[in-house]
Amino acid sequence: MAQFDRITIDASQMGGAPCIRRLRIPVATIVGLVAEKKTDTEILQDYPDLEPDDIRQALAYAAEAVRERQLPLRVA
Repeated sequence: MAQFDRITIDASQMGGAPCIRRLRIPVATIVGLVAEKKTDTEILQDYPDLEPDDIRQALAYAAEAVRERQLPLRVA
């Protein structure tokens, strides 16, 4: 498993959701913005406390979190 030094989990912060460097910015928020086709520049403008490496590590963390798991999908 990769080292995630920019991801923090604290039960007393944001309900224990994985966040970026204790900034109260959940990993899920960053992943959602990328899914909405926001550019790194746009994300960094909206969240000035973030750094480019935070975005990369949020995506890597999310990928690791779903690796080898089955997600409930509807068959078309």
